[in-house]
Formats: sequence, structure tokens, C-alpha cells
Amino acid sequence: MGAPVQIIILGASGDLTARKLVPALAGLAGRNEPAEGFQLVGMARRPFSDSEFRTELQALQPPEGQAEFAAFAQRVHYQSGDVTRIEDALALAARLDALSGGAQAGRLFYFSLAPGLFRPAVDNLARAGLLAAGANGPWRRVVLEKPFGRDLATARALNQHLLGLLREEQIYRIDHYLGKETVQNLFAFRFNNTVFEPVWNRRHVELVQITVAESIGVEPGRMGYYDTAGALSDMVQNHMLQVLAMTAMEPPSSLDPEEVRGQKVALLKSLRFHDGLSVRGRYQAGDLDGRAVPGYLDEGAPAGSSTETFVAMRAEIQNWRWSGVPFLLRHGKRLAKHFTEVKVQFRTPPIELSEVHALAGPACRLRPNVLTISIQPREALTLSFSVKEPGNGMSMVPAQLAFDYRDRFGPATTPAYQRLLLDAILGDPTLFLRADEVEACWRFTDAVRGSWSAPGGPPLLDYAPGGWGPPEADGLFQGCEGGWSHG
Repeated sequence: MGAPVQIIILGASGDLTARKLVPALAGLAGRNEPAEGFQLVGMARRPFSDSEFRTELQALQPPEGQAEFAAFAQRVHYQSGDVTRIEDALALAARLDALSGGAQAGRLFYFSLAPGLFRPAVDNLARAGLLAAGANGPWRRVVLEKPFGRDLATARALNQHLLGLLREEQIYRIDHYLGKETVQNLFAFRFNNTVFEPVWNRRHVELVQITVAESIGVEPGRMGYYDTAGALSDMVQNHMLQVLAMTAMEPPSSLDPEEVRGQKVALLKSLRFHDGLSVRGRYQAGDLDGRAVPGYLDEGAPAGSSTETFVAMRAEIQNWRWSGVPFLLRHGKRLAKHFTEVKVQFRTPPIELSEVHALAGPACRLRPNVLTISIQPREALTLSFSVKEPGNGMSMVPAQLAFDYRDRFGPATTPAYQRLLLDAILGDPTLFLRADEVEACWRFTDAVRGSWSAPGGPPLLDYAPGGWGPPEADGLFQGCEGGWSHG
């Protein structure tokens, strides 16, 4: 048994702490993970005592989480202060030393802070001696929430600053999508099933489409951030490119974290965007499921805002496996349905020997084989194929093979933050982003945004709530490729 672990949440009075981090940590405590045990120390400017902080967190837990948090509450502590002030960072150091394990405890600092506070916070933690970790001494790690920079230049500058104070192996850039079971299953499904890996390439795959559709608008309290980011930076740059990388990466030589992350980086570096192959839009006021909803500009966006809430694009991967295969990405708010999925559409047989129904006119044949990886809200895998309809002819009809996580493993899968926090405590960086990976994502995203601001770039199109965004997005499919999924 090693020394107890201390988990310090900076910005602990925010919504993320109560809604995601504390339930995840209470769940780990209930499972007795890690075996050494851990304590939680929240830090924020509000003048709470330990008991007041515990009481507030208890009140914010959902009914199903009340008992679990109550069992965990005595491990929860609070330190009032502003980590961007050196005197408060020193007071935090003294408080941590006084807790069980003291300076010999492993320490995980979770930055639940506005991105602009990352630099002064890490500077003061370093000045207070809280980040120093020798080769044989207790470990020190930091977890950084998105957004990590605003573009390639700011992400690179932040990486350089952090690496002046920390080693890369101490930095855990988190993307909670990588903690989802179905996203991880992309990796396991591909590389542990020989029936699929041989056909996972340009010879057999016609196209891949990835959709993250949301029926909600901008959530309360997020407009200040969202209007500076938009759909492209808020969703495509991080979550969607991570899903794409897991879908298309080359097999690593082992499960070593650097082998896995290295293959993701190589894939992202080969991703290309071509001008003219994107659509952007913004939702307007209208009716959604029988209720009136405001438009984006009516929800507190600054006057004259040109921020997009919908983006669709056609990209390519310039490597041996995927050359010529389009990857179509789509994300939008106020759409008809909430779902996230990946569709791998396989090519048709070279000669059609049976009777099939046309997909888009007499020149187009139905694509019988599509693999759908449903990530949320349903976690499932579905493979479509054709079977012969009973009778004297050779008329083919669609059929499916399906796997559902809920049916196989029950209703509860491990929450994403619970899995990722445990990995960070244990020092496993596999599902966290490396510096060059973040920069590769921004390099691609900057190319898309640069095409929007260039002369002749795509206009910002209006779309009504409850539909599927601007109809112009349908034009990203070519010939007989089909169309966007509706979940």
C-alpha cells in the first residue's frame, strides 16, 4: 500500500465539480479504487468551511447519488483561496502537507478553471513547490480541461509554457469523450476482430460519416465561452477529431500509451481539408417538439455575432490506408435528435446479381453493408446487410445484426470521468492528449476556419430548429454516396 492520494480541484465551486467530478470520485471511493485511497481538496474563492462545502455538494447530487456521496463526504476538504495569488498557493501547500500522507502523498491537480487562468495557476503551484516531482519521489500531475488554446498558435504557446515547468508525462489533457465505453470500443472492435480489420481500408470502405447532433441550444452560463469558440472549436476540434482518430488510426504495435498516442497523432497529421467542402450555419427561433425556442442571437449572444452553431465538412486522410475515402463530419445544435454515431459505409459488390431497391434513382444501388457505432445516448453496434426475400425471385431486403451495451452488460457503464480520473491517478496517459496531438487538431481546425474567412468562403446560413441544419450540407455527398444519418 502506498501513501494516500490527494486530488485537488482548482475552481471547485463550478458546475463541473458537482455534476461530474465529485460523482466520479465518489464512485471510485465506493469501488475502493485506487487501493491506496484518496482525499479530495476543493479550492475556490468562496469562503466555505469543510462542512459547508460538503453540505453544498450533497445538495447538488442527484437522488441516485446521495448515498454514495454521503459515504464519501468525510474525505472531502476545502481550502478557500485564489490559486493565481502566490500567498493562496502557499496556504494550499500548507493545508495539503497537514492532511493524511502529507508531502509524501501523490497529488493530482485538476484545473477546473477558465483557460486564461491556466498559466498563472501553474506558475504559482510551481513557485509554491507543489509540482516538483523527483524520479523516486511522490508523483505530481495536472489535469487540464478544454479548451486547450484558441488556435494552433495559442495551444503551442501554452504547451511551451507548461513544458517549462512540468515534464510531458505530468500533463494530462483531458477529453471526456475518450472515456466513453463505446469510443474505447472502436479501438477494441477493430483490432480484436479479424473479420473487420482486413476490410477497414480504402479498397472496401466507400466513406465514413461522423455525427454529433444536439437538440439543445447553448446551455445557460456557456454563452460567454461558446460565442468565442463556435461549433467548430467547441466540438469538432476536440471530441469529433478524437473519435475520427480512434476510427481510422493504424494499429499500434502494443498497448503502450506512447504507441497508441503516436498512431493517433500520425493519423491526425495526415488529415486534410479542402476549401469549398464545408457548410456552416446558425439556428434561428422557431418550434421544437411543440414548444417555441429562441434563436442563437436571442440567447445572449453579442450583437453582430457571426458564430456558427452548425458545421459540416468533407475531409480526407492522406495515407496508404485511407487515400480517396471521404470522411464527412457534422455537428449542430437545435437539431431534430440528440445522438452521436460513426457510420462506416462499405462499397457495393462489383456486379449486382439480384433485385434491389434503388437508393437515389435508377443509377444508384443500395449500399447493403453499413457498420454503425452508436456512442450516445444509445451505446450499440449495428451491421446492416442484405438477405433474400422468401419467394421465387432473387429480391433482396435489408437486415441487421445488432449489439447493445445495455442488453449485454446492464444499464450502467462506467462514467467517462470516473474512468479518466482513475487513469490519471494511476499514471496511465493512454486516453489523454499529448502536446503534439492537440497541435495537430488545431492545425486542421485552423485550416477550416481560415477557409471561412477567405474571400468566397461559405456564408453563415440560417436554419430552423428541429430539422437537420442547412440543406446545403446534403451537397457534401457526391454521386451515389447517400446522405446524412438521422440517428
